[in-house]
Amino acid sequence: MAPVDMAPVDVVPAGIAPADIAPAGAAPVDGEPEEPGRSRRLFLASVLAGAVVIVGGGALGVELVARGVLPGKAVLDRIDGACSIPAPTLDLSTPGPSTSSTFHSAARNRQVGYTIAYPPGHSYGDRLPLVVMLHGFGGNHTDALAGLSPAQALALRVSGRPLPPMAMVTVDGGGGYWTPHPGDDPMAMVVDELVPLCQGLGLGRPPLTIGVMGISMGGFGALAFGEQHPALFRAVAAISPAVWTSYAQARAANSGSYASAAAFARYDAVTHAGALAGTPVRVAAGYDDPFAPGVRALARALPRGAVVDLSKGCHDGTFFLSQEPASLAFLGAHLTGA
Repeated sequence: MAPVDMAPVDVVPAGIAPADIAPAGAAPVDGEPEEPGRSRRLFLASVLAGAVVIVGGGALGVELVARGVLPGKAVLDRIDGACSIPAPTLDLSTPGPSTSSTFHSAARNRQVGYTIAYPPGHSYGDRLPLVVMLHGFGGNHTDALAGLSPAQALALRVSGRPLPPMAMVTVDGGGGYWTPHPGDDPMAMVVDELVPLCQGLGLGRPPLTIGVMGISMGGFGALAFGEQHPALFRAVAAISPAVWTSYAQARAANSGSYASAAAFARYDAVTHAGALAGTPVRVAAGYDDPFAPGVRALARALPRGAVVDLSKGCHDGTFFLSQEPASLAFLGAHLTGA
C-alpha cells in the first residue's frame, strides 16, 4: 500500500454512495500485555480473531448495524471479501513502562481516565516528544489503539528500525467527536488540562513537540485538533477518520456527533483543511470504508504535501492495526527530526 503525496486533486469515489456514510468508530480493543525480556515478532491474527475492533458478519456485526454504528454495506463488504487484507506481522521491542490514573476535568465536568506510556529504554522523568492518541466512538483511554497497548505501540519496529523515542498519552474523550457539547468540551480538556499535565512531567514541553493521532472518531478528532490548534499540534496522523460531508449525514447516522449545525461548520475537517498548511499530515483509509467519500473530499482539500494512503480495506481492526506502524513512524520522524 504505497502512500501517495497528495496535491489537491479530483478523487473519484469507488462505489460508495454518500448515503452509505455512517459512524463506524466502535472501540478498538487492546492486545494483552507482552511479556518483557526479549524482542519478538508478533503475528496478531489471534488477537484480531478474539478481540477484533469490528467483527465481520455474525451477531455483533448485525448488532452494530442495528445501532447505527456500521452501515449495512460494511457487513456486506466483509461477506464478499472487500475487507480481506492480511493480518499484519508486527515487530516489537520490549515495551517501556506505562501508568494510568484519573483527574477531574473542569472542561468535561467529570473524572476522566488517562494512560501515559514511555518508549523502550525510557521511564518517568524523561523529557520526550508526545503523541496524544484519541480513541474511537464508544472507546476510552484503555482502548484507543487497535490490538496494541500504548506501550506496545511505542515499542514497534518499522522496517526493522525502532520508532524514534516519544511518549504517548490516551484519555477519555466521550462520544461527541472530540468537539464541544453543552457541559462537555473534550477538546478544551485535552488542550487546557491534559497537555499541561503531560508537560509538567517533561513530555511535549517546549522545545519538544506534540503530535496527535486517532482512529475513526479519533481520526476526525486528530484532524480537528490539528486544524484548530496548529501551534500546539505539530504533526497529525489520522487512520480511517470519521469524516462526513454534511451535517445532515452526521446527524442522521449519529445524533450526538455534533452539538449543532453551527458546531459541524466550526469543526468540519474538510472545510478547515487549509489550516493544516505547514503541518505534516498523514491520512489512511480503506477503499471500502463507509467514510471513504469524506476522506476523498478531505484529500482534495488538504494542502500540498499531505500524505494520503488509500488502499484495500474497510473500517475494521485489521485495517486500523495495519496502519498504526506507518502512522507512528510518520509522527516520530516529524516530531523528532529523525
